[in-house]
Amino acid sequence: MEAVIAIVGLLFVLFVAAGVFVTVKAVQAAKRGVDRGMAQARRTVEDTTLRARQLTQPGVAGELAQLRLSLRTSMRATQDVLHAGAAEDASLKESLGLFERLSAHGHELDDELKRLEREPDRGSVAARLPELRERLERITHSAESLRWAARDRARQFADDDLAALNEQIDMEAGALRHWAKEPLEDRLKASGEAPGTARKAAAGSSGSSGPSAGASGGAAGRKSWGPVEDETPAITARDPRTQPSYPWQKAPRTERTT
Repeated sequence: MEAVIAIVGLLFVLFVAAGVFVTVKAVQAAKRGVDRGMAQARRTVEDTTLRARQLTQPGVAGELAQLRLSLRTSMRATQDVLHAGAAEDASLKESLGLFERLSAHGHELDDELKRLEREPDRGSVAARLPELRERLERITHSAESLRWAARDRARQFADDDLAALNEQIDMEAGALRHWAKEPLEDRLKASGEAPGTARKAAAGSSGSSGPSAGASGGAAGRKSWGPVEDETPAITARDPRTQPSYPWQKAPRTERTT
């Protein structure tokens, strides 16, 4: 009895632990989903704000907004391409490591541009714009190199796979057309029929004379695809005297003999 109680208690503890584990995992997944949604919404708001500043605020403020928008667009596009390709190509994991190091420089530049947006001395900011633009070009050039290299690699793999598939299809098509070049005996062997059966049947049917011999030879040499049904009798005309009569029909005329 005590063993049964201990087993039931152990099962209860296991069930409770499993429930707690599943609940924690569900809460963590929901939290990650909420954080991801909030981050996406925040990025969308920031991008919209930068586009609005670029169009409505000329001068240094518009230039800073343009630089930040170009940096964010290039880095996000490269990140999407590398993460999508790394799921199918393990060679891109090293490229992801390089991109993470490049992202650190990109975040540093974006934070600096964000601080300069609040700088009241527009003259000092304008003096630093060439150096900031050069840093941006170096970062975006490296990001574009990684992005286009990953795209070219994926396209090359697709082209190689398509070329191999075309070769296999051509070989299969040639094998399917090879039946026309096989000798008659090989095709009969493949179908399970003896090689001399067709020739004997043809010789027997051609050697017989007369309609009865031709019919029997044809019946013997003909290969049936199913049960042979009895021939239906020819359709003959009905005798008018045996046909049923109806009240609305006229009586047939009788022939007069002289």
